[in-house]
Amino acid sequence: MFISAFSLMVLSSVLSVSSVSEQNCQQELPTSILNEKEWRFATDPHGSEVKVKQTLLTDERIWISFKRVPRVDAKNNSWVELIYDLPNQTVEGKSTILLEYKSSKNLVVKLSQRDYGGQGDKSYAHYQYILPAQTQWGTHCVNLDDFSRPSWTPVNSIDKGIIKEHVSAIYLVPDLKDELGGEATIEVKNISLRP
Repeated sequence: MFISAFSLMVLSSVLSVSSVSEQNCQQELPTSILNEKEWRFATDPHGSEVKVKQTLLTDERIWISFKRVPRVDAKNNSWVELIYDLPNQTVEGKSTILLEYKSSKNLVVKLSQRDYGGQGDKSYAHYQYILPAQTQWGTHCVNLDDFSRPSWTPVNSIDKGIIKEHVSAIYLVPDLKDELGGEATIEVKNISLRP
């Protein structure tokens, strides 16, 4: 009986900390003006496609639709990415990412860190965090400590951890499976980094 009561107290404490954290995320929502020069997209050379409205930034929000083709073969994977180039080219001094978005699929948030990219080991196994799909605008705050490397990370890719001064961009990627590809739409109204 004592263990059950204690477990309930711990669970209640964890839940209230989570809700307070999410509530603070909502209360501290800053007025954000997105800068189109900080946003871009990328797709593979195998036939994946992208659609935007008149421009990537329309009506003070990002809107983009992807059509990803299935993986071509063992050596040639397809990919689609919405990229936010960090104004200071670093997340040094920051611990949380606030994102207000809509996404038709789960959304993979990746920290583009040179150690794992083209200037590093070329594994592209960046630290990431998966946010849920949502059809209505929603705001999530994600602590950088909650990011992890993907399950497919090659064994020869040495984990150097998140080196904040080496992170230059945040990639927003619809969670589409390699073997199937698929379609997804992402909208972003606000993104900010906090200490």
